Amino acid sequence: MPSFDIVSEVNLHELSNAIDQTNREVSTRFDFKGSDAHVEITSDSLTLQAENEFQLNQMTEILHKKLAKRGIDVAALEPGQLEIQNRRARLPMSIKQGIDKDVAKKMLKAIKDSKLKVQAAIQGEQVRVTGKKRDDLQQIMALLREKDLDLPLQFINFRD
Repeated sequence: MPSFDIVSEVNLHELSNAIDQTNREVSTRFDFKGSDAHVEITSDSLTLQAENEFQLNQMTEILHKKLAKRGIDVAALEPGQLEIQNRRARLPMSIKQGIDKDVAKKMLKAIKDSKLKVQAAIQGEQVRVTGKKRDDLQQIMALLREKDLDLPLQFINFRD
């Protein structure tokens, strides 16, 4: 029986490359001259630091361009609360990895409401969809791409 898995993952190597490119562009741009603006990455989050909110907005725009160029969906980053203290502005962003239970339940409900002959099951941080016809699975993929879930979805392990 054909099946596939639905996951929401971010390629951390590509993310690191996009952040390096952002830092390089920020260091060479004229409007950032003399400022200590940069992006830092940890295992599950990243932080944009600049001298003021305007520079932070410019850095966010640069980062979004670099992410798009590297094939990473901007929805994978969730911005936190803007912090401004002592002539420093910080914007923490968390990296969304995996599909949480609430979103997985919404996906299952959408799949069941489609009335196609497929079965869907939550398996940890991914959803497995199986069906008799490959066409049904492709319709499910199209349905989930159209649905606004605020998560970048990837379809992997397509088996016949």
